[in-house]
Amino acid sequence: MHGKICPQCCGEQRERTLDCPSECPYLLQARQQARESAREHNEQPDQRDRETLLLDIEISEEFAYERKELILGLGFALAKSVRADRSLMDRDLIAALGSLAKKYQTLVNSSLIYEPPTANLAHQAIAREVESMVREFREEEQRHIVELPGHMRLRDSDVLKAVIFLVRLGSVHTSGRPKSRAFVDMLFAMFPEKHSVIAGPEEAGSRIVIP
Repeated sequence: MHGKICPQCCGEQRERTLDCPSECPYLLQARQQARESAREHNEQPDQRDRETLLLDIEISEEFAYERKELILGLGFALAKSVRADRSLMDRDLIAALGSLAKKYQTLVNSSLIYEPPTANLAHQAIAREVESMVREFREEEQRHIVELPGHMRLRDSDVLKAVIFLVRLGSVHTSGRPKSRAFVDMLFAMFPEKHSVIAGPEEAGSRIVIP
């Protein structure tokens, strides 16, 4: 705002009408307090959130470890999307990931390719970036399939779980307010602008976050 603001307006309008700078100490403090409150009260998602988060699909720690490069690669794609369009908020990333999850869930369950309808061009761009990263993983897999015969092949169900993992991660980190960028800021911290697309195993393991 380039000026003073009272505590009440700060609290009420933060990430609602105010596009708060990520480095604001009051914003960071509010995010920390919200996370602590959620843990203290063991807040559970309501039915609507349960459907969005696809909680009937289990994402084990073993999966997160075995497919950490995939999860990080898709996270990198999200960060790249936001750097290309700085107007994107947490809710845009989560919505785009949710549509992708539905697409892969249909593909896994029925082998049908289903594209959830969306007129939001920003969400389409995010989905394209994530899908591009999935193709890169599959192309890399084809190049190394002879060299690494014991290598796990990337299945559609793996992509589905990785996308759901990121949906849940975003849901945990966002404040839920219209202009929240807490999930975006977390992705930027994980993937600095000059970071490589796919991290090495020893580096990736230190950055994976279990939601």
